[in-house]
Amino acid sequence: DVDRRDFQGQTLICSMFCPEMLSECGVIERARLLLSWGASFPREVCVSTARMYGRHELANLLESELGGRRCEIVNLSARPELNGKTCVADEYLPDSNRYRVTLETKSKAILVIGPGKLKRRDRTPEDCGYYLEFKNGRAVRHDFDSSEDCRAFVAALNGGEARPAVMEEAEARAERAAAELLAELGLDDSPHDVPTSDSRVKKSKKKKRGKKNKN
Repeated sequence: DVDRRDFQGQTLICSMFCPEMLSECGVIERARLLLSWGASFPREVCVSTARMYGRHELANLLESELGGRRCEIVNLSARPELNGKTCVADEYLPDSNRYRVTLETKSKAILVIGPGKLKRRDRTPEDCGYYLEFKNGRAVRHDFDSSEDCRAFVAALNGGEARPAVMEEAEARAERAAAELLAELGLDDSPHDVPTSDSRVKKSKKKKRGKKNKN
């Protein structure tokens, strides 16, 4: 519950608007995360406080109706294939009265869309748009090409079902890339198993820059 209040009666996003929090790095990223999950806040108070402490990017984000919000694209006649797709409104463009949005697909395509073509659709545990999993000491983010794929993935996890093969392959690619990067940087001295896309296992050892692994 992103609007749960603490002992002082403040929500998570409202608690950010104090000198200590506003001076920290990453405050804009935390605000975007909370907004995408539907956090509510007193707009005028938060905008004026952010500007008072020089956080103009944060103030601009909060000043617009859909800034930082997760939305669904609707009634887009120019590209009807995008209707029903979800996106995040990254920035309001006042000169054109439009939003720069990032599609919630693996491509992360960026579009400019008017507010009349966007309908707010906050994240929920069942419709989150992405899934973050911690496995083998690493964070693995699963992105999807549609909200339906994401919901099916979450439903499969909650129901104890096997995950779709495409998700297993995506996870294997992510783990393999992370392991190879660590080996390339010389941060992983011990051999470990790295899953491949065809379910075989290969050994990844410390690599030297400029040389390729031998299979």
